[in-house]
Amino acid sequence: MQDDESANKGEQVEAVEREAAKQRLLAQAEAERVPVEDTTRAVPDRRWRRDQR
Repeated sequence: MQDDESANKGEQVEAVEREAAKQRLLAQAEAERVPVEDTTRAVPDRRWRRDQR
């Protein structure tokens, strides 16, 4: 019975550590996220084609 309790405790500790790691990753991703308003839209630059004719 002692082994079952210690194994269960180990699984609980691992689950808590996994959840903490997940939260750290989510927080980091949110901190590095760029709002859509701050991104620039690609605009084709056709000026170079005029020079090649």
